[in-house]
Amino acid sequence: MAAVESIWKGLALLLLVTLRSIPEFNCSFEMSFIKVDESSDFSYHNLPYGVFSTRDNPRHRIGVAIGDQILDLSVIKHLFNGPVLGQHQDVFDQPTLNAFMGLGYDAWREARKYVQMLLAANESTLRDDAHLRGRAFVDQSSAVMHLPAEIGDYTDFYSSKDHATNVGIMFRGKENALMPNWLRLPVGYHGRASSVIVSGTPIRRPQGQMRPDPSNHPPVFGASKQLDVELEMAFFVGSGNKLGEPVPIEKAHEHIFGMVLMNDWSARDIQAWEYVPLGPFLGKNFGTTISPWVVPMEALTPFVEANAVQDPQPLPYLQHQDPYTFNINLFVSIKGEGMREAATICKSNFKYMYWTMKQQLAHHTVNGCNVRPGDLLASGTISGPDPESFGSMLELSWRGSKVIDLGGGESRTFLKDGDEVTITGYCEGRGYRVGFGQCQGKILPALQQ
Repeated sequence: MAAVESIWKGLALLLLVTLRSIPEFNCSFEMSFIKVDESSDFSYHNLPYGVFSTRDNPRHRIGVAIGDQILDLSVIKHLFNGPVLGQHQDVFDQPTLNAFMGLGYDAWREARKYVQMLLAANESTLRDDAHLRGRAFVDQSSAVMHLPAEIGDYTDFYSSKDHATNVGIMFRGKENALMPNWLRLPVGYHGRASSVIVSGTPIRRPQGQMRPDPSNHPPVFGASKQLDVELEMAFFVGSGNKLGEPVPIEKAHEHIFGMVLMNDWSARDIQAWEYVPLGPFLGKNFGTTISPWVVPMEALTPFVEANAVQDPQPLPYLQHQDPYTFNINLFVSIKGEGMREAATICKSNFKYMYWTMKQQLAHHTVNGCNVRPGDLLASGTISGPDPESFGSMLELSWRGSKVIDLGGGESRTFLKDGDEVTITGYCEGRGYRVGFGQCQGKILPALQQ
């Protein structure tokens, strides 16, 4: 009887998931039985994935954020009885999202519809089962968040035209602000996956070689004096590709699982001395912070905008007409030691990107490079056309020549020890948000030599 009941329940869930795709049926699924404040990042329209643990259960589990709660998918995995997940319920028992990501586009869509259905106000499966509900929900305040995936590889792009132009002007002048290749391809470099950390992890001020005197004096060794924040976003690769088989741009969206906030901490003085001729190295690889919740691309679809006008037109393998740029409000704040409140130093938006994520992925793989589930591909610093939208202190202080006013007598050109940097971001709907939570880190002093 238990088996028959399980089959019938699975068929019922499958029917509801199918009906969920009919526009006339969607209206009954607009609200969840979990109360969510309008200002919450984690509305019913969002439902991001993350990995968490609790004091009473240290095992890393996959969860979905809804309001101030986490829905533990390992507890309700038996309810996923769709055509794909019905055969792969074990992915929700894993300590990372990699296996789920690797199932591909259809599995992600199926999972999202099931979670939406199970959380809907008019669905009794979870709502009315007190025992199951008690096991399945965890207060976010009692959870510890972890990296959502095992990151095999991490690539950082340089895809904001305003940022690239600003930096180019500082170092090469207006006439040579953009390098000849910048408007032709998404420039990027391979970063260090081992030092990608989850929000809340402190950052140790790095040490290295610098050449503060621009004349022919030799370099010096010491702690970086130009530690910087970089406002970025990143996406996780879902299903990968085989070595030697590029991801065509028409299919690129089927390989993009979801997005996170990112702070690519940068030691500008170390970077300036080392980056010629092979690019960033020790000035970048000491730490990269990401937010713990991965917002699925389907949740961002209502906030899609037209892509940037690209002139000259990119080569055919980088061309796509469908919009894949998103209106995501982004903020950076600093709270120094002794400051009562954090000061917002940047208000920007992901829509300022020049190269899209589809173009980044298509370019990354066009030579046959294989990407794998859990690989992280970042945007590069996100800057807009106005000074308040500049996504780095390098730009905000214009290479240290201007003071950034934090209020209360506090100012910065670059980061000080004890500074706590927080990046937040959200899309704004009618009466709800699709947000990313926080990407936060505090600067610790350099180790004594």
